[in-house]
Amino acid sequence: MKKIIVIGGGPAGMMAAATAAENGAQVILLEKKEQVGKKLKITGKGRCNITSAEEENFIAGYAKNGRFLYSALNEFSNWDVIRFFISRGLKTKVERGKRVFPETDDAEDVVKILYDNMKKAGVKVYTNIAVQKINHLNANTFSVISDKDEFLADAVIIATGGMSYPGTGSTGDGYKWAESLGHTIVEPRPGLVPLVAKEEWIKELQGLSLRNVKTTAYQADGKKIGEDFGEMLFTHFGVSGPIILTLSRKIGDYLAKKQGDVNLEIDYKPALNEEQLEKRILRDFEKYSRKKFKNSLDDLLPQKLIPVMVTLSEINPEKPVNQITKEERKKLLSLLKRFPITIIGTRSIKEAIVTTGGVNVKEVDPKTMQSKLVEGLFFAGEILDIDGYTGGYNLQAAFSTGFVAGKYAAKISASN
Repeated sequence: MKKIIVIGGGPAGMMAAATAAENGAQVILLEKKEQVGKKLKITGKGRCNITSAEEENFIAGYAKNGRFLYSALNEFSNWDVIRFFISRGLKTKVERGKRVFPETDDAEDVVKILYDNMKKAGVKVYTNIAVQKINHLNANTFSVISDKDEFLADAVIIATGGMSYPGTGSTGDGYKWAESLGHTIVEPRPGLVPLVAKEEWIKELQGLSLRNVKTTAYQADGKKIGEDFGEMLFTHFGVSGPIILTLSRKIGDYLAKKQGDVNLEIDYKPALNEEQLEKRILRDFEKYSRKKFKNSLDDLLPQKLIPVMVTLSEINPEKPVNQITKEERKKLLSLLKRFPITIIGTRSIKEAIVTTGGVNVKEVDPKTMQSKLVEGLFFAGEILDIDGYTGGYNLQAAFSTGFVAGKYAAKISASN
C-alpha cells in the first residue's frame, strides 16, 4: 500500500485525502491548526456557499485560468459536489445567483461531512503539526519535516490554500515549499476583496447596504474595466459586498500597474433609463413641491444616503422643491445614474476572500494535478493560480482539484 501525505485540512485537502484513501492509498493529513476546516467554517458568513448551480458555462465563473479546470470539473462537477453532500445526509438549496448552500445554513455541517468522510475512508488526521520543509529524496520518496516529526511518503499533495484570513491557517506556506521544489509562483495578491475609497464622506454611509444597483468601474483614462449588478455595502473605508468583490479582481489588477485611480460609478436606478428617471423625479418633486430639497428624496433613496446626495448635488438643501431649476434637476439625475467614487486601493490580502496568484498552472498537469517538474508532487485548491468570482466557484475548484489530486496520487503512486 502506497503512502500519501496531504498537507492542509481545508476543503481541497480533505477531499484529496478521502479520495486517495478510497483509491487504496494509506493517507495521512497534516493540519497546522488545532482543527481542520477553520476557514471553511467562516465561508459565506458561516453559511458556506458550496458551489454554483450554473448549467451552461461554468468556466466563465473564473477570472483567471478557468480553462485549466476543464478536466477537473469533468471528473468532479458541481452536480457531483451536490450529490456528494446529499448522499451523506446534507440537503442543499439554490438561492439567488444560482448559489448552492446547505439547507441548514451552517458551514459546520459541511466541515463535519468532509471530516467524517475522511475518517470513514481511513485517513489519519494529525492537527497542531506545522510542516517546515518538503524534501524530494528520490523518484518515489518524499520527506515531510514538521515541528514534531518527519514523515516519509510516496506522494505529497500540497493543499495549503492562499494567504487570506491567515488566522485560519492560510499563511502562504505552500508557496515556499513549491518554490523550493522548482515551481514558479505567480505573485499572490488579494482577490474578492473590499475596495478603499478616496472620499471622506464615505464614512457617513458606513453600514448602508444596497440591493439591485449597478456598478461600473473605469480606468483613469476612461476605459471601462467592468460592471456588475446586485448587492453592495458601504464601509468606513470604502465599499464591499458581492458586486464589489466580483469587480475587485480586475480593479486590483489595474491598480497594481500604478497607472492611476479607478473611477467607480453607481447607478441607483438601473431599471429606469434617464428619461424615465426624470419623469420619476418630476413626479416626486410635484408631490413634495412645498418641501425643502433635503426633505424631498425619501421615495428615491435610503435615508442614510440623502445627506451625501444633497451635498454632492450642490443644490441648497433649504431650497423649496418648486424652485429647483432644470439644470439642478439634471445634476441630481446624473448623480442617481452615475454616483462617483474614487477607488485608490484594495484592502489587504488578510481581508480577501481568496488569493489571486499561486503555483503557475503551466507547471501542473490539469488532468491529474501532478507537478510536471516533480513526479509524485500534487497540488489542490487555492495554492494554484486559479481564482473564481463569488457564488461558489472557489469552493468548487477546491473540491474538483482535491478529488483529482487524491485520485491520481493514489493511482500514480500505486503504479510506481
